[in-house]
Amino acid sequence: MDALSFLIYPFLGCLLLIVIHAYFGIHILERGVIFLDLSMAQFIALGISLSFFMGHEESGKYLYAIAFAVIGAAILSLSRKISRFVNIEAFIGVFYIFSLASSILILDRTPHGIDELKAILNGNILFMTPAELVKMLLLYSTIGLVHAIFRKRFFALSFEGSGGYFWEFLFFLSFALVLVSSVSTAGILQVFTFLVIPSLIGRLYTREPLKVLLIGWGVGVMASIFGLTLSYRMDLPTAPLIVASLSIVFFLLLMLKAWRAK
Repeated sequence: MDALSFLIYPFLGCLLLIVIHAYFGIHILERGVIFLDLSMAQFIALGISLSFFMGHEESGKYLYAIAFAVIGAAILSLSRKISRFVNIEAFIGVFYIFSLASSILILDRTPHGIDELKAILNGNILFMTPAELVKMLLLYSTIGLVHAIFRKRFFALSFEGSGGYFWEFLFFLSFALVLVSSVSTAGILQVFTFLVIPSLIGRLYTREPLKVLLIGWGVGVMASIFGLTLSYRMDLPTAPLIVASLSIVFFLLLMLKAWRAK
């Protein structure tokens, strides 16, 4: 009973993360910019790192993160134009490595830089509070509602490549705001995993967005239950366990599909 009461909030947090990130994962996979999430999350983490360096980690961490989210969204909204001059995946890779290197340089000058870097990578979802869960629910529900209302616009951007800069910016801004909450709560590793792997597993069996979502959600929920439980029982880092669990499921299903194809 103690385990259940302790794990209920982290599990609900994982559930919210899976629901919103698997949806965005469909768009990201269709666009073919797989590491966009990783680069955006790391750029937001650069803002968080800067708040530690400036001594504003308590009062200003989210303000720094939101500011960098807006800047990152404005930059990545130009990805179609940037792709005319350079491979967009290469650009995203440079954007990521710049953000990571800058974060390391900044955190090296803070009293607890290594611990803060580990927290950004791994998060602390196992210790999620009811207040944090409510904030996540309100934010994700609002963004989900915007995407539901303008779903034709957003799907046209990803599946047809049509739409202007405003809708591109709105898409990336909503995505970045999700990441502000997600990175602070779950860390970069888990956020990237929830974005890519559930949708990738769904696409092993179908290309219909709704079916991809349902498959991804189901697999993500099971992996989260396993990872959270094992983390609690064995006192192991939560995010790496969930990442490893989902990755192993993907590899096994991929091998099974390849064996059946023969």
